[in-house]
Amino acid sequence: MKKYLVILVVSFICVFLAACSEDTSTSNQQEKTDDTTTETNNANEQEKDETPFELSIMLNLHTPEIPQDKLELLLEEKTNTNLEIQWVPDSNYGERVNTAFSTNTLPHAFLVKTDQFIQFKDAVRDGQFWEIGPYLSEFENLKKLRESTLKNSEVDGKLYSLYMGRPLSRGGIIYRKDWADNLGLEIPTTTDEFYEMLRAFTEDDPDENGQNDTIGLTDRGNLGTFNTVSTWFGAPNRWGELDGQLLPDFMFSAYKETLEFFRDLHSNGYMNKDAPVTSKTDQQEMMKNGTAGAYIGSMQDVHGINNDAVNINPDVVFDVHNYIEGPNGEYQTRSIPGYGSLIMFPKQAIADEAELRKVLAFFDYLMTPEGANLIIWGVEGEHYEVVDGKAKILDQDKFDTEIKPYTPFEIGEPLTNGRYEAFHDYEPAEKANELYKDNDNYVVDDPTVGLDSETYSQNAGTLDQIITDATYQFILGEIEMDGFDEAIEKWKNAGGNKVIEEYNQ
Repeated sequence: MKKYLVILVVSFICVFLAACSEDTSTSNQQEKTDDTTTETNNANEQEKDETPFELSIMLNLHTPEIPQDKLELLLEEKTNTNLEIQWVPDSNYGERVNTAFSTNTLPHAFLVKTDQFIQFKDAVRDGQFWEIGPYLSEFENLKKLRESTLKNSEVDGKLYSLYMGRPLSRGGIIYRKDWADNLGLEIPTTTDEFYEMLRAFTEDDPDENGQNDTIGLTDRGNLGTFNTVSTWFGAPNRWGELDGQLLPDFMFSAYKETLEFFRDLHSNGYMNKDAPVTSKTDQQEMMKNGTAGAYIGSMQDVHGINNDAVNINPDVVFDVHNYIEGPNGEYQTRSIPGYGSLIMFPKQAIADEAELRKVLAFFDYLMTPEGANLIIWGVEGEHYEVVDGKAKILDQDKFDTEIKPYTPFEIGEPLTNGRYEAFHDYEPAEKANELYKDNDNYVVDDPTVGLDSETYSQNAGTLDQIITDATYQFILGEIEMDGFDEAIEKWKNAGGNKVIEEYNQ
């Protein structure tokens, strides 16, 4: 009996152990199967994540030719994207943007200039663009953008764009110092002295070649030069307070004084006769080839102007200057809202939040020091080197061909994106950077930044064109001051009175 009991117990134990062994084997096999499935899923997910994102962007092109794709390929590699960049010549960029918007063919992201941004506010309110403010905190670099500048680009307290940072004012004069020295002229510090310089550059043979082949000022057709000078004369920055209400600058007496100033320059031949139809390229060419002696605009333009000019005349000498007092004895200069252009994100091109995050991730990379230096300076050791903590261009022609056109890609500014500032062994270019900072002490803000006028948003192009046309017509001698006043009345009747009312409200 005991023998059978022992056999029974042993048999039970064997069956139990066999069952445990089978369960363990099954469990292990299941774990292996689960692990294999997980690895397969992870691999598929990883493969999915590594698929380059197809990203389309439209930017304005300031150079004569589309850049080589060297930098584009580097950006694709760094950001895991396939880029489709639509390069549009700056001269007709605004028109191209309007066409793409009206035909629903805008890309994922596009650059909009500050003056055109106003025209998109209604579309923003209509829900046609992504509000990106709530997403910035998700991105390590985009969240570093300056709060004050972001606020200046908001619509109804909400953010729909990324900004390209700019100094508050880059305005000043680039002039032929060698011409001034030849004529015994000091740096002009008043509008009268500046006028005398332009006269002398035209009439007194500043290049000493015995020919009547020079003019004082080179200008182009966007009123940029005029607006800078009008501020010297005491005009406000686009809008100002007069008799207790906000009014546009062209209703101020200083604007009309500037009209007379430019009409005098034009009628005497102290500036280029075809200024209203002159491009920026042609405007700068007159400085490079020795036709004109003064240029009003971004003082840092002196670097590129000099680089080309010395190939024509190795003895050319330029200098920069900012401080010009008006008749009231004060110097002032227009400020911008802290940005030069904006990047916007249309819903017609970006399907959902997931796709928007992929687009923003690309721009987040551009705000890293690596990304910012890449698009502004190129590849270290090939396009630039670091000297005294600044970027020095190694080969200007190579830089202009491969890197310079990508400048509109920049998001933020050196303070927020950490890129190098420019090293200049050319003294006027270094001086220009210092004068930018000096201008901060004299800037006049636009009081309508942050204010809204629905009428202006809808009719900005038409209203602005009325005044632009009348300004040039007066300068060219085609109308008198009463004709300019008639244009103001036309502006009022075309919606201007409503704009004044809405801004003041």
